[in-house]
Amino acid sequence: MATILKCEERDFREEPNKIDPFRLLSDVTRRQKGVNPANLNFDLRQLNPEQYSAPYHFHRFAEELFMVISGSMTLRSPDGLEIVHTGDIVFFEMGETGAHQFFNHTTEPCTYLDVRTSIGYDVCEYPDSNKILLAPSFEIFGKETKRGYFEGEESIREKWANLVNKEDKPGSI
Repeated sequence: MATILKCEERDFREEPNKIDPFRLLSDVTRRQKGVNPANLNFDLRQLNPEQYSAPYHFHRFAEELFMVISGSMTLRSPDGLEIVHTGDIVFFEMGETGAHQFFNHTTEPCTYLDVRTSIGYDVCEYPDSNKILLAPSFEIFGKETKRGYFEGEESIREKWANLVNKEDKPGSI
């Protein structure tokens, strides 16, 4: 079934929990019409003057494609800063080389289509603040807390012995 999201029906709203200067708006008509893609996620966004799209970040398990519908904005990427304009398409690959952030340096809103792949989960990394976000749970952790796989597992025999004693079952570990 085809679902048409009409231009005249657009309803841009601020995403919840945003702060200045990260007040990105998203068109909510997709959700209102029940469009919930399984693998191809997309949003129509509006970035107002003097606002940033999101903290500088990259995705480990998602690719993104942006098309500027109207206006212009400044792109920050590992290559530096560049202005993108109406009609421009920008592709971001997975990993550090796909890091990005937009800033509306103009006096007019900039509207763009944000299309991204989805495999059901993602890990998003924020180099400026040294954070990692797990999606879809949106849990955020400091990257400096990275730990070894077996760290904290050194006392496994004692844990099992306590479980066996607690269950009052005979047996050796």
